[in-house]
Amino acid sequence: MMDFVLEAWVSASIERSKLAWMLGKGQPWRPGERLKLLFAGYNGTRNMGSDVRVKEMLRQIRHILGSDRVDFTVMTQNFAFSQGYFEGTRQVHLPDIFPPFLAEEVPRHHGVVACEGSMFKSKFANALTTMMIGSLGIAAAENKLSVGYGAEAGYMDSPIRKMCARFCKNSLIITRNEESRTVLRELGVPTELGTDTAWTFEPLPAEFGQQTLAKVGWDQRLPVLAICPINPFEWPVKASVAKFVAHSVAGAYQNSHYRSVYFHNSGPEAERAYDWYLTAIANAVDHFRKRHKVFVILVATERLDTRPCQRISEKLGAVPVLTSEEYNIYELVSVLRCCHMMASSRYHGIVTSMPGLVPSAGITMDERIRNLMRERGNEDLLMTVDDADLEEKLLAAFETLAAEGERIADGIARTVVRNLKLMARMGVHFEEEVERRYPEFPTRKGEWSWEDYLPPLSPGLRNLVEAYN
Repeated sequence: MMDFVLEAWVSASIERSKLAWMLGKGQPWRPGERLKLLFAGYNGTRNMGSDVRVKEMLRQIRHILGSDRVDFTVMTQNFAFSQGYFEGTRQVHLPDIFPPFLAEEVPRHHGVVACEGSMFKSKFANALTTMMIGSLGIAAAENKLSVGYGAEAGYMDSPIRKMCARFCKNSLIITRNEESRTVLRELGVPTELGTDTAWTFEPLPAEFGQQTLAKVGWDQRLPVLAICPINPFEWPVKASVAKFVAHSVAGAYQNSHYRSVYFHNSGPEAERAYDWYLTAIANAVDHFRKRHKVFVILVATERLDTRPCQRISEKLGAVPVLTSEEYNIYELVSVLRCCHMMASSRYHGIVTSMPGLVPSAGITMDERIRNLMRERGNEDLLMTVDDADLEEKLLAAFETLAAEGERIADGIARTVVRNLKLMARMGVHFEEEVERRYPEFPTRKGEWSWEDYLPPLSPGLRNLVEAYN
């Protein structure tokens, strides 16, 4: 019921914005002004993937349009958690009850760039998708720049599908894969093909990662196996006033409370499936480390992942747990790239490790890791969170990573370079959309190479480009 209220509220806000714009309210971009863009996303929660991809998005678009011609603002849910990120960018607080905020904040800008990877899905939270549609829809209603950048689309509940079709038809959505384009094409939403934007991220040097591993007990003679688990069965998050009242008055729903009026999926069935998933991972790791000498770490790339990491750690006799709450994005990715093997249920755990050529397997709950592993040609390293034989498949994947790491790393390198080119192409699409919306905006002229549409690359990425271009 509360999801429906949010959807209706946001829909009404978009319609009011459209009417106000038609009546002459609001300020369009004028030549000579900085182009003010609002980056709408899921930042300020210590979700490593969200923060990394938005950081690189800002770098790329600022590089293409010119830092002296733009003024960027990023949404954050917690200033403390996003402190030190997004240099040169204003941060604005995104409240849990967001419709009034969108109605007030979006019109202050000349356009919106929607940042969330899982942009159009009901899998995680209809409220999040509603916020994405609302941000894009209000901007489009005012005939402003309205772009979804590096988006993924999957199953949506019927009301969300209708909202997306109705309010995003005048936006441009640059997707991470063809599968997402297919979903949005069916709704009449304009799309172009792109990728994720985390590929160009540069963490702290390898020395930091190595020192951190040493502090938690790593013997440098041993390969490091990183596990990035989640709780795949606590989704979707839904708003519930009834649960919120029970929680506030009687302390009910403590374990499933997310924040404010939002609650995770819960119940005996979800807990059984969760325990099966954790036990399968722990057993596979335990069998593998009995066959091979490895140093195991558990990595929570999102604050919520600390709980599954700790539970697996207990099953394995207290192996080290590193979390995004303890380590910022530069530190945590440095650690991941110092590992020798990885199994992850986090998409960005895999993506951010790939420029370091870390052989990885995926345990997926949705399309994102599945699409990535297919692109790499590593479907034999792909499992689902509810596989009946997850333990056996994961153990076999570990053996493949150990035996064929060099071959897998070669395929990873080719995939990284291919995605850098796709990310550059995204920049071209974005520049063209700016020119379409604002023909008088002074975009770059002349001939440019594909690398000119990327932010400055690190020496490691430049070496990959030279070797695999």
